Amino acid sequence: MSNESVMAELHKDYIHGLIIQGKRMDGRALDEYRDISIETGYVEKAEGSAKVLLGDTQLVVGVKIQPGEPFADSPGKGVIIVNTELIPTASPSFESGPPGEKAVELARLTDRGIRQSGAIDLEKLCITEGEKVWLIFIDVHVLDDGGNIMDASELGAMAALTDARIPKERYELGTDEPLPVRDVPVAITFVEIAGELVLDPTYEEEQVAGCKLTIIVKSGGSIAGMQKSGAGTLSQEQLKRAVHTAIEKADEIRSSESVREKLVRA
Repeated sequence: MSNESVMAELHKDYIHGLIIQGKRMDGRALDEYRDISIETGYVEKAEGSAKVLLGDTQLVVGVKIQPGEPFADSPGKGVIIVNTELIPTASPSFESGPPGEKAVELARLTDRGIRQSGAIDLEKLCITEGEKVWLIFIDVHVLDDGGNIMDASELGAMAALTDARIPKERYELGTDEPLPVRDVPVAITFVEIAGELVLDPTYEEEQVAGCKLTIIVKSGGSIAGMQKSGAGTLSQEQLKRAVHTAIEKADEIRSSESVREKLVRA
């Protein structure tokens, strides 16, 4: 076994040992979230934008809105398209080139949270049914992966959408107005380490986890989506506990002073 492999195993054993004792490398409790900071209006030329700091994780989300054709199966609804860019300097696991599996997963889950929660009233984005609707492009750029980019991406997307205005004047379609945001989904992610559920994992914790579970919670506490990844398993009791904790934490995040004004339009 190489020295690098030995060091990786020792690091894994160290993290597992801490978790078994109910401790973490950064001093948090197992069910404790890191500090969140959101800055909107970060990209001047975008219709809406936000920069999110979640502990050491840092990303920027921009929203572009323009008229276009609707999907054939939704002729009276606007269109949402989410793209992600994992900048290679943001993490040792990110590579240059076309979007990889991790980028695709991040985009799909961010899209699912917005779409399945009904966060945007897509019917109000119809200009001419079957011919023209508003297209919403959401671009997520991960600048620094300190762990749990999924939760940060959902927060950033919702903050940018809340910040956005439909550019009707540019296309001579009326007066600019805010997007019809009607819900604020929040993603809550856990990893399983040494048989314990660990909330809001760091990058190091993600590397040694058996599996990851993300739960997307709507306002009011209903579940909009769930996704598990990794080879590990979760018991029925762990899953129930994760859902209960996710509902509590999502409400805390929406209510916190640091993010409330960025996620909920006055």
